[in-house]
Amino acid sequence: MASLVDRVRGNGRIAAGLLLNLLVSICIVFLNKWIYVHHGFPNMSLTLVHFVVTWLGLYICQKLNIFAPKSLSPSKLLFLALSFCGFVVFTNLSLQNNTIGTYQLAKAMTTPVIIAIQTFYYKKTFSTRIQLTLIPITLGVILNSYYDVKFNFLGLVFAALGVLVTSLYQVWVGAKQHELQVNSMQLLYYQAPVSSAMLLVAVPFFEPVFGEGGIFGPWSISALVMVLLSGVIAFMVNLSIYWIIGNTSPVTYNMFGHFKFCITLFGGYVLFKDPLSINQGLGILCTLFGILAYTQFKLSEQEGNKSKLVQRP
Repeated sequence: MASLVDRVRGNGRIAAGLLLNLLVSICIVFLNKWIYVHHGFPNMSLTLVHFVVTWLGLYICQKLNIFAPKSLSPSKLLFLALSFCGFVVFTNLSLQNNTIGTYQLAKAMTTPVIIAIQTFYYKKTFSTRIQLTLIPITLGVILNSYYDVKFNFLGLVFAALGVLVTSLYQVWVGAKQHELQVNSMQLLYYQAPVSSAMLLVAVPFFEPVFGEGGIFGPWSISALVMVLLSGVIAFMVNLSIYWIIGNTSPVTYNMFGHFKFCITLFGGYVLFKDPLSINQGLGILCTLFGILAYTQFKLSEQEGNKSKLVQRP
């Protein structure tokens, strides 16, 4: 009875974490779009603000004894921080050099790449039926994006690098929590300032720093308030991502990412009357079917593993 209650509580916490991530992720997409359109704040500079605010938020949390920092060597977080910066840079370059359809299709490839990394490098096994759920999910993304898919060599290079680095980043977020025996707050507390320093070095190569349109340029009070609000929401997004990956897996988080993509498309259709073709509707249904199948198979496998552990003498 106690184990059943623990399982229900554990699943409830995961569901709450996923719901929080869904809400803040959708919120930050619309808020960032507002900032780009109405204020023209540069993309990478906004990401830098997000990580600085994330670190400040975690600093306040540890001062309030919400979590206890654990001493970690910066060298152990170097590749994680580098992969984050690469993920931001190559994702932005992919979006800049590709159509939206090609960009979304490339993002969908992150899930199979994560499975490949975990299979060949970390020796983690995935059942055949779990692997087969990738088919309807990928097909759904293709149906949603194919009308806008156009290829060019430079765009393909940036898209491929973006997929590889993003996959490594998400795998390492989970692996480092287990390897260093830290929770999501403890890991992010040390990774955020390291990534911020790296982004500070990278920003001048892609965006202006001073003057009109630069991060330290003349901005209106309303722009600064919106950027700060975006940073606070990004703090919740980053924390929920780390928590979800640490308590589930990078693959589960990626599956949830596909679900958020469907919700965003459908929400745009319902709330803003964005056009939604029959192919896109079928794509959403196809992707949701794959996600539901993955969830069902994953839960049944977890229950089977727990039953085996209970039956052991």
